[in-house]
Amino acid sequence: MSALVDVARQSPWRGRYGRTTIGVFSLAFLFAFEALAVSTVMPQVADELDGLSWYPVAFAGPLAASIVALAWAGPAADRLGPGPVMRRGLAVFALGVVLAGAAPTMPLFVAGRLVHGYGGGVLGVALYVLIAQAYPETMRPRVFAVLTTAWVLPALVGPLLAAQVADVVGWRWVFLGVPALAFAAWLLVADAPSRPSALEPGRVPLRFAWLAAGGTLLLSLAGQRVVAWWPVLVALGVMAILLGGRRLLPPGFWRLASGLPAVLLSRAAIGTAFAAAEVYLPLLLTLERGLSLTEAGWVLTIGAVTWSAGAVLAARWSVLSDQPGRVRIGAALVAVGLFGFATVSLPVVPLVVAMASWGVAGLGIGMAFSTLSVLALATAREGEEGRTSSALQTNDYLSMAGFIAVGGVIFAGFAQSAPVAAGTGLVLAAAALAALALVPARKLG
Repeated sequence: MSALVDVARQSPWRGRYGRTTIGVFSLAFLFAFEALAVSTVMPQVADELDGLSWYPVAFAGPLAASIVALAWAGPAADRLGPGPVMRRGLAVFALGVVLAGAAPTMPLFVAGRLVHGYGGGVLGVALYVLIAQAYPETMRPRVFAVLTTAWVLPALVGPLLAAQVADVVGWRWVFLGVPALAFAAWLLVADAPSRPSALEPGRVPLRFAWLAAGGTLLLSLAGQRVVAWWPVLVALGVMAILLGGRRLLPPGFWRLASGLPAVLLSRAAIGTAFAAAEVYLPLLLTLERGLSLTEAGWVLTIGAVTWSAGAVLAARWSVLSDQPGRVRIGAALVAVGLFGFATVSLPVVPLVVAMASWGVAGLGIGMAFSTLSVLALATAREGEEGRTSSALQTNDYLSMAGFIAVGGVIFAGFAQSAPVAAGTGLVLAAAALAALALVPARKLG
């Protein structure tokens, strides 16, 4: 028992775990930075390559490619071990960013985005399986807190650094400089434990992943309302996501079963609520409160900082040692925080209330999200960590893409007449979704 306590208290940054932890942090930081950097330089890319009409596809395409990648990478990581899968994912990711950085036209740029979106999906699964194999279960909460910090920290420096690179040497180097950094980070985890499963991993037919990926693309296009029959695209997109997701997610997901289904449903509601509200935060702050984009960005940063703080508290504060309990606390904080932020549309409410509320929501998702990652891996039998990690991330992508895209369709109908009211309504819907997370969270234990 004392040995387990010693492991739980041991820092993942020291001893035999230190090198691997630095590599895990570096890879996650690099992926998160790349995502934020792309958002920063995309207007310049679209202008130079004369491809504004491709703008939404440049974001939706990599998401769809990642869904297909997840379906392959989960069983592959169980069958081969995370090491070989990570090497393949890194090679595809590097190829994709080089293609995007060197693209002479927007269609080729989007093709590069699809390739590195696929590689990123493979790497995401391999990274989770590596954590499951390289660290004892008692240490994983701290490792996922490290992972959360690596994803959140780029929100503080990513956009500014990307803008500086684009101004000094051009937007292409935001992409072309990534492969060397990714390879250096991978070297740090190359010798981490990588065990193939003794079990014969099940396979999910990739046609269901293609179906779900196609659904996300259809919803993204429908949100632009580029054709008169966009409601048909919405219906087809939702149907494709539901039909594909039915086979990509574990049995019992749709009937609210305990175990992994309860973990996934809780995570889908909490993560989607936060991400959906985040979409409309800058809009409401600029339109209703007159903030500049830079000032609105600092409000986003408040949520990023408290997200990281929540993950650290979840891993280190003994008061929050009950994992299912802190997921429920986190869900409640996200719901309260989003309801509080919605008051930004009421001029009589001081702006500081909305800012503080966003920080509360960030604290809540930080506590819940990393904990749910730990709980998901805890449900996996030895040798099935890959499929569990694949289901976890597929769940994230499908729920967020579906909810945000449908919200975008609704918002587009009010964008000219009542954008503030529409944005506020969608933030309130996100808050209600976070509150609903308490239902599956009751089945976590």
